[in-house]
Amino acid sequence: MTECDLEIPRTWVEFDDPASEPDAVERFRCDLTWLTSSWTCTFGSGCAGIDASKPDFGCCVLGAHFTGDEDETHVAEVVAALTPDDVQFYDEIVSDAGWVETDDEGDRKTRVVEGACVFLNRPGFGQAVDGGDDDVDNGAPGLGCALHQKAWATGVEPWTLKPEVCWQLPIRRSYRRVTLPDGEEYLETTIAEYDRRGWGSGGHDLDWYCSGNSEAHIGADPVYVSQKPELVELMGQQAYDVLAEYCEAHLAAARALAVTPAGRDLLPLYVHPATLEAEGR
Repeated sequence: MTECDLEIPRTWVEFDDPASEPDAVERFRCDLTWLTSSWTCTFGSGCAGIDASKPDFGCCVLGAHFTGDEDETHVAEVVAALTPDDVQFYDEIVSDAGWVETDDEGDRKTRVVEGACVFLNRPGFGQAVDGGDDDVDNGAPGLGCALHQKAWATGVEPWTLKPEVCWQLPIRRSYRRVTLPDGEEYLETTIAEYDRRGWGSGGHDLDWYCSGNSEAHIGADPVYVSQKPELVELMGQQAYDVLAEYCEAHLAAARALAVTPAGRDLLPLYVHPATLEAEGR
């Protein structure tokens, strides 16, 4: 497996948010190289985990930090509907210790129990149990995030039930105020790859990470398609529709460049290096 450098050539596109008010322009800045990559989540099917000693736990070993009170309140409403069949550590969730803890910096997050987030169902949970002559399936969901599995079971998008940091990964949304030479200002929203640096300084110490790793660039669809529900929530439907048009044009340009000898050196600018390696190019 190979993880590409953090600093790679990228193609960006900027466009005004079609849903913004005329007198309050908001502008999107989107990483087309990332959004047209073939990354896909490989949890449970190739993910090596950010902690090598806990490969089955993916990126759930640290628990999930809440983005604010609203995020925590929303998750609390979801937790109230969980049952022992949904969560392996249900008894811990309803105990006095609960499912929320505070880290060393005073930030609130989901509690870590036995080496990972309290909502992570461990390998074997709900698998067939010995019932004598025939094994018995107790109907529990198996390895994975209990909140994600609850979404599948109830027919809703996983992002609607999970902490924001969990469902946004590996897309990173950030904001900044931009001042133009004439003094005009606008709010810029960046949609990009949530690489190691998104985790802060500790991100460089992760044993394995997926966004730049060719082992995870095996998706059937590009990110802007596979992560459409999340992107629509992050950007709004109108802005997503504009982004999709740019992504389609970008993919068409990358295909055209791939067949011209003069354009081969430009490919890393158009195609994510991890996707190129996964495709054997």
